[in-house]
Amino acid sequence: MGHKFAEIAFTPSVREIQRELGSRNGYAAMEQGDDYNQHLGEAETSFIAARDSFYIASVSETGWPYLQHRGGPAGFVKVIDKTTLGFADYSGNRQYITTGNLRRDNRVSLFFMDYPNRTRLKLLGRVEVVYPAQTALITTLEDDDYRARIERGMIIRIEAFDWNCPQHITPRYSEAEVDHITQPLLNDIRALQAELVESSTSSPNVIGHGELELTISGIRQLTPRVRAYELRASSNQQLPPVEAGSHLAIPIVLPNGQEVTRYYSVASNPARRDIYEIAVLMEPDGNGGSIAVHQQFKLGTRLNLDSPHNQFKLHRDHRPAVLIAGGIGITPIKAMAQTLDRRGTPYQLHYAGRSRSEMAFAGRLELSLGENLKLYPSDEGKRMVVAEVLTTAPANALFYICGPARLLDAVLAAADAFGITKERLRYERFAPPHRLEDQPVRVELARTGSAIEVAANETILDALLRNNVPVPHSCMVGQCRSCATEVVSGTVDHRDSALSMDERKSQRLMCPCVSRAVGKKLRLNL
Repeated sequence: MGHKFAEIAFTPSVREIQRELGSRNGYAAMEQGDDYNQHLGEAETSFIAARDSFYIASVSETGWPYLQHRGGPAGFVKVIDKTTLGFADYSGNRQYITTGNLRRDNRVSLFFMDYPNRTRLKLLGRVEVVYPAQTALITTLEDDDYRARIERGMIIRIEAFDWNCPQHITPRYSEAEVDHITQPLLNDIRALQAELVESSTSSPNVIGHGELELTISGIRQLTPRVRAYELRASSNQQLPPVEAGSHLAIPIVLPNGQEVTRYYSVASNPARRDIYEIAVLMEPDGNGGSIAVHQQFKLGTRLNLDSPHNQFKLHRDHRPAVLIAGGIGITPIKAMAQTLDRRGTPYQLHYAGRSRSEMAFAGRLELSLGENLKLYPSDEGKRMVVAEVLTTAPANALFYICGPARLLDAVLAAADAFGITKERLRYERFAPPHRLEDQPVRVELARTGSAIEVAANETILDALLRNNVPVPHSCMVGQCRSCATEVVSGTVDHRDSALSMDERKSQRLMCPCVSRAVGKKLRLNL
């Protein structure tokens, strides 16, 4: 006959409805070949042994079916042999409906459910009721750790079984299963709580000396290496207005106790006045700033900052914009896209990164920007073709670029090749543009008569500050002109994007945060 469950369950009426609804051909094959699914195997045995409850259905002499739930300790239903199950029927329910039904009709249907794994096993069999006087059989059904009184035992001779598909089974979990699943998470929480207690004693509670008092009110892990910090006014009042492209000067205490300043773009939507959000990329091989932020900045940390400053301003008219971001360079570009979107100004955002999982804000931007966003995750073989981005842009478009040096240099070189004027290019660097050919420079200070040696891999500004020479500064990447200094003698290799040609030639100014000497010596009016 083949599948024993089909032999019993597929009655003429069932076969008829299968034919009507088109499933008969698929099930007909079950009824062919040698008999199977009447002997329990290892899979069925282990599945039943792990269950702590099941459902049993019987039929009364009136023809009405009755379904009952039976429970006990895991494994209370015993697999006696390949065709026999048994379980102890403990005292409790006094209706005896199932027991009464079995006196007239010993056929039953059993359902064993594994809700967490969405699995069910159904069996058909005939029941023999045994009583405590039948000591040998009752003893095989007892559970040593379950001391309820046994009223009777039920021995079930299996005639057929079948496994069902997981469709429409909602996962449910017992208290013990929930405890097992959540225990690793609870362990992690305890470890983090201990780390928080330890860090609260080692990390400063208030950092900075600015007039804008902010508190870290939220922290989100955007990617494995990027963490976002939500800053609110400590007074819970509205924050000063901020424009796309603005940054905050964040004071950071390095492990050696030195307080330094790092500049992080405000990545939150500029329309919001309740929070500023910054996103910080952890750079293990950096200068220690990002590591200090990730280790020290906690919920509740107070930051006393200056108001946001903007050296990467977005145009105010309705000329179209092309936004180009690489990696963590998305932070100011995101705010620009949100501003342009709100204004109704035409724009395109091109965003490149190692992978989607490494691209901060990518998922949120896909939902909000739609076709205005193009993503280039390199692990999916998608590359941003800079020449194509530039040449397909509207003729009057302005370009905004923020990202690693290689991306910025590639865009600037391509723009120059295609005749795109510098007035249409606006960009922000992460770090001063060092070059392999950079040489050490001797900087003489005209006012004091002293001289400072600048290494090939450091900026003139860093060397001045290292030697306690006070120089006003802000962006550190040649975009704000805060550090502009008069040159007394020597030829300058100008690398900033802030000074005009008149300021460079007529006023003889340079930005020591990025620019260097063409030769080996410069004399500055300091």
